[in-house]
Amino acid sequence: MTWINIDGVHRVDVIEKIGKHFNLHPLVLEDIANTGQRPKIEDFEDYVFIVLRMLEYDEKASETRAEQLSLLFGSNWVITFQEKEGDIFDAIRERIRSDKGRIRKMGADYLAYALVDAVVDNYFTILERVGGNIEEIEDELVTNPSPETLQIIHNLKRQMIFLRKSVWPLREVISRLERWESPIIQKSTYIYLRDVYDHTIQVIDAIETFRDMLSGMLDIYLSSVSNRMNEVMKVLTIIATIFIPLTLVVGLYGMNFKYMPELEWHWGYPSVLVFMVSLGVLMVVYFRRKRWL
Repeated sequence: MTWINIDGVHRVDVIEKIGKHFNLHPLVLEDIANTGQRPKIEDFEDYVFIVLRMLEYDEKASETRAEQLSLLFGSNWVITFQEKEGDIFDAIRERIRSDKGRIRKMGADYLAYALVDAVVDNYFTILERVGGNIEEIEDELVTNPSPETLQIIHNLKRQMIFLRKSVWPLREVISRLERWESPIIQKSTYIYLRDVYDHTIQVIDAIETFRDMLSGMLDIYLSSVSNRMNEVMKVLTIIATIFIPLTLVVGLYGMNFKYMPELEWHWGYPSVLVFMVSLGVLMVVYFRRKRWL
């Protein structure tokens, strides 16, 4: 059994030579070179063609990146095309080198299953890191929400949409692969494919849960900002309400008409000040009794 792993799909001549050697359909070669394909599966009788999205989490940028993984397998060969160097298949290579487990005793269909399973298991790792970020933002949302918090929530929501687009079609791919009665796939492999299908469902459920959590966090943020604004407006309204009658008194006696009462009274100015202070204190006491302050 042969496994050929190719890093980079920019060498069209290499893809054409491999396609000619293994008698691959020209449309398959075109899908391999065009890396914007949706996850899918196609059966060509002599071989099976699968397109997956292999995810990678960037710790510095706190975002998820994806590359296309094109996987083909026949009766005794497996070919994988990646966009760049580096992948998540080191554990599988080590199992092959050390002859551990059943991977060297099974056929190409089992190796293809192992590769798909590694891609799906890596989704759990990505979700674990994203979930950690969601927990941190949730704590910050409760203690001290800020515009930066809102930006992070929107970034996480975009990541969830990106993950959903990458994982949701895989459910259909695994389901079709599990139900196919192809001579290339041995009966003993179907039980492992069902296990991968279950893992895919778990990943989708986790993504949907995170999406609901982020939507709820966004609502909490908006409610928190609204409540804070309401508190500020309430304080300003109370201050304005206290000064309205005081402004009325000052404005009334600021008209300076000749026959206004108490204009010539010796204690008029201090009396008005005492009245205004007393009125402000009474209003504050009233507001406190009403629990508006």
